[in-house]
Amino acid sequence: MILIDKAILHILDFNSGVTVYSDEPLTVADSIETYLWKHIEKAWGSQEAKPGVFFDDSAFRQKLEAYKSGELDFVALSKEIGKTLEDAFTHAEEMASSDVLVAAVQIDEKPQLVIMRSNSHIGFTHQVNQTEHGIKNEIINHYSIMPNLSQKVDEFAFIDLTTMAIKTAAKKYTLDGTPVFVFPELLLECDLAPSPKEAMKNLSKAAAKVAETYGQDKVATEAAVKNYVAETMQQGEELDLREAGKEIFHDNPAMQQDLDTAIRDAGITEPVRMDPETTLKKVSRHKLKTDTGIELTIPTDYFDNTEFVEFNNNDDGTLSITLKHISNIVNRG
Repeated sequence: MILIDKAILHILDFNSGVTVYSDEPLTVADSIETYLWKHIEKAWGSQEAKPGVFFDDSAFRQKLEAYKSGELDFVALSKEIGKTLEDAFTHAEEMASSDVLVAAVQIDEKPQLVIMRSNSHIGFTHQVNQTEHGIKNEIINHYSIMPNLSQKVDEFAFIDLTTMAIKTAAKKYTLDGTPVFVFPELLLECDLAPSPKEAMKNLSKAAAKVAETYGQDKVATEAAVKNYVAETMQQGEELDLREAGKEIFHDNPAMQQDLDTAIRDAGITEPVRMDPETTLKKVSRHKLKTDTGIELTIPTDYFDNTEFVEFNNNDDGTLSITLKHISNIVNRG
């Protein structure tokens, strides 16, 4: 459950060179509350967000401590955030004007500070003009459109004010010729672990590479990866990629070791916290596309069950797929 205690908006207009810092929080009610709630909910559930830990000498953590103790109020803290981002982005080779939202919220009864940055978009809107002949309605380009409810904000960070745990999704910018992730490196000053999405991608990629090296089927390996993830998510919220090889390549210790090495080389040394519901939905089906253009979607549970699906290697080197025990077929489009 998400409750918004307060929120404030700052405008960083890099096109005109004018920044506008608000001296008062937003009135969080009605459509404004709905707008903020929807974007916070979407960002909180993102599988692209990376967990993070503050560096010991993080200046941002010191500001948070001052905020928690009452030495720094919400508006002042939000302006410090806006100023840090402004100072960084003025060195970017290309930077769109930005809206920076800072909010103090409760998520599942835990206090969180939320920072969201979104590019200002160009959109069309109407404009009413009074002429000598009467009213003339026009269509104009508006250069400061915020993301609508169906869009995602460009970057965000959640900081748990009790544990100081971080969750952030950030973009890389070129500042004075150097690539930099502004949110974690310059604003928060923290170290990041892989996101759930990265963990899944790294596991699939590493397992496929190991399978190819040992002459095994990459399609079957991907199905084994999804089975491992599904079984793990039914038991808890953490995915331990270091244990994956024992299940995916259970009959080949050498492949297990190679997968473990590949996972470590990718920088994943600790279990990754996942969203079980989202992850299970993602791995519940296995999509295949043949070189003849035929596409199949097979429930992962059935992939290794020869009662329903069977893969056969033909003498001419081609592959055949047999679907069994089908009592009905429905057109879907």
